[in-house]
Amino acid sequence: MNRRHPLRHAKADRKTVEVTPDTPQTRAPEYRLAFTDDDFLLREELRPVRLQLELLKPELHLDALGIDSTIVLFGGARIPRPSEKDKARTKSLAELSHFYEEAREFARLITLKSLETDGCENVIVTGGGPGVMEAGNRGAAEAGGRSIGLGIVLPHEQAPNEYVTPELCFNFHYFAIRKMHFLMRAKALCVFPGGFGTLDELFETLTLIQTGRMQPVPVLLFGRAFWEGIINWDVLADAGTISDEDLKLFQFVETASEAVEVIENWKDMPSRSEIPGR
Repeated sequence: MNRRHPLRHAKADRKTVEVTPDTPQTRAPEYRLAFTDDDFLLREELRPVRLQLELLKPELHLDALGIDSTIVLFGGARIPRPSEKDKARTKSLAELSHFYEEAREFARLITLKSLETDGCENVIVTGGGPGVMEAGNRGAAEAGGRSIGLGIVLPHEQAPNEYVTPELCFNFHYFAIRKMHFLMRAKALCVFPGGFGTLDELFETLTLIQTGRMQPVPVLLFGRAFWEGIINWDVLADAGTISDEDLKLFQFVETASEAVEVIENWKDMPSRSEIPGR
């Protein structure tokens, strides 16, 4: 970005202090420039600043790279590749392994269509981890396109999957800000079988749409048997805790091609200027 003022740039001062004479005064933590002082930035009182930084960094970078809209893939990190399903910790996980290939194929098809224009619309975004997330980034890479990975620091940290486009790979401290970034450019969401994290992401999205805090987008649940096995949607409606209309906020699909068709024919797809949070 071009500078818009004649004042000395912060980068210049950062370089200058690196060669400041070594004295008791310059060694004191208080002498550090505030924006280069990690201990200061990590103070409890600076939480609002860190929240803002975590919101701004990916947003400014995605804008600079021209990423206008995304297609989101949520799903379990433990879903194995079909070739490795024999190593799955449970029989059920092994049976879910075919969703790895569906996520991979869906991302490939979406990316191919994105590349027919400028590759800046409908860019695949995942959580950057293994399982379904890896499959999504892998499918995009196999199509020759870019894909985004929004990682999160966990107690047992692991590297992002190898298929995330490096310059579109981000790491988060705050789950809440990460979830905002999933939805800020979203034109559709595909939710594959998963655990607590996937459920959290799904229900936050449905809540935002239900309450009018987010414009409706296609929310596609892959695998009706899985989803109806863990959530009795009709009981919620019968109890009156949600309305019958709320059951129309999502729909079930089984295959990548079916999901692509639903997205392409969805009548209320927002325009670029109407993407939630833009």
